[in-house]
Amino acid sequence: MNIIGTMRALDETRGAVRVEDVYDTDIDDLWEACTLPERLARWIAQVSGDLREGGTIHAVLTSTWTGPGRIEVCDKPHHLLLTMEPGTDDETQLEAWLTEEGSRTRLVVEERGLPVSKLYLHGAGWQAHLEDLGRSLAEDTGAHSESWTAQTPAPAWRRRWDELSPAYEAMEIE
Repeated sequence: MNIIGTMRALDETRGAVRVEDVYDTDIDDLWEACTLPERLARWIAQVSGDLREGGTIHAVLTSTWTGPGRIEVCDKPHHLLLTMEPGTDDETQLEAWLTEEGSRTRLVVEERGLPVSKLYLHGAGWQAHLEDLGRSLAEDTGAHSESWTAQTPAPAWRRRWDELSPAYEAMEIE
C-alpha cells in the first residue's frame, strides 16, 4: 500500500497530518481544482460563502465533516491557508502548497490542531481525498464534468478510508 502521509505531534493532545502527491497537470489547473467551488465539488467538498482572503466559508466534505472556515491566505497559485472551525475547541489550520515540477505540480496539504488520538483517521482521510483529486483531474482532461458532485465520490471515499485507516494506525507519530 502506497502511503503518502505523515503524522506528527504538536503537543500532548494535538497533532498534524501532512500528505503530498504530484499531479500530471500545471500549477494553474491544480490551483483551480483546489480553490474553485465547482472543481472542489468534484473531489472533496461543496463550498460556499465569501471566497476571498479574510472571508468566511462553509464546507460540506465527502467525508461527512461539515463546518465553517476562514480564508487566511490565498496566494495564487502557490499557497492557501484556512482556519477551520475558527474560535472553537476543534479549530484547525489547513494549509496547501503547490509547487511546479516541470510540467507536473506537487501538492502538499497539512492540517494542524487535530487530536493526536485520531491522527491516523485524518491521515487516511486526507490520502483518500488526494487520490480523489487525482481521479478528478484525470477525468477533467481540460473539460469540466457537470455530473461529478461531492455526493458522487462519498461511497468510494469511505471504502478507501476504510482500507487506509489500519496502515495509518500502524504508523509512528513523529
